[in-house]
Amino acid sequence: MSLPDYRSPGKQSTPSFHTHSPVVQLNIGGHLYSTTLSTLRHYPDSKLAEMFSGQPKLRSDAEGRFFIDRDGACFGQIIEFLRTQRLPTEHVHEVYNEAVFFGIKPLVKQLEDSPQFFGETVARQQFLARVPNYTENLEVIIRIARAEAMAARHSVVVVCILRSEEDVSRYKDAVNHLDADRESVVRFGPWKATPTVSDLLDCIRMDIEAKGYKISFKPHSAEKGFSFKSYDFFHKIIFTWW
Repeated sequence: MSLPDYRSPGKQSTPSFHTHSPVVQLNIGGHLYSTTLSTLRHYPDSKLAEMFSGQPKLRSDAEGRFFIDRDGACFGQIIEFLRTQRLPTEHVHEVYNEAVFFGIKPLVKQLEDSPQFFGETVARQQFLARVPNYTENLEVIIRIARAEAMAARHSVVVVCILRSEEDVSRYKDAVNHLDADRESVVRFGPWKATPTVSDLLDCIRMDIEAKGYKISFKPHSAEKGFSFKSYDFFHKIIFTWW
């Protein structure tokens, strides 16, 4: 059932909350939903419940649906939680942001306590906060890769990962033997945390691929006669464009 048409010729009216029908038609960022007022008001102290209490505080679209300019793809999972208390298993951080916006405190709290959210915010992000210039280095890697993509299927960016202060002391000798443009080498570390070089490479992969890029890793081989394995420090990130 759709809401009655409240428009008059040449003028669009705002829909109202009807006592004779608990069903509400919603347009959330272009995604259409039907639910009940009781569901939307499940947590009376939430911003969402306040939107649908008293006089209407929302605009309507051309069809008379209540319109909220938010991420409609995630709103269905919020409605599901309001109906069944079931937590989302996908796009957790996006749903979390919407739950914060709509002031649904029980959903916010349960998401913060979920293993997926906890592992990302407390474990992984806390580790990355201890890796100097991590976010800035990701931007440099992508910028170099894009600059080298002209008429090519692949771009290669060399990264140097220094796990400890001892690695830093060996870095100068290592970079002098590197068969690559030193200025294009992106350096990470050192850091004071338990995760390893492999863990950091996994983080780099996750965060670059989250931006839509397809990448792979290879060790960067040493030149002959080098006193130790250069791939202890150097790795190639290969971007595949097509």
